[in-house]
Amino acid sequence: MDTDRRIVFERQYRTAQSEGYHVIAGETRLAHLDLHFTRTSVYATLVLETTLAEEQVLDLIEKIDESLVLSAEVQRDDLLVTVFQGTQSGFYSDEFLEERHQRRAGAESPN
Repeated sequence: MDTDRRIVFERQYRTAQSEGYHVIAGETRLAHLDLHFTRTSVYATLVLETTLAEEQVLDLIEKIDESLVLSAEVQRDDLLVTVFQGTQSGFYSDEFLEERHQRRAGAESPN
């Protein structure tokens, strides 16, 4: 992670108990972050899309805590973060699945 680049959290969604973000540094998406708020703890799932050293991951977790968790003003006893290394391989919606279903149904119909 280039520490000279400013980390930006682009919110993708928000519900009463959760939020999802893209984590951006410069022009690069570093990760996807899901936060889930409970009565006593905040659970985070961080999927890194680039390789970071553990020290950089810990710096990023501190930034998440300072910028997103503490600013949410929810009482918490702990921030629990699970970190995965991966890349996005697709994005699917109901519309996509319906179109797929219709294509399959059309292919199965005799002419």
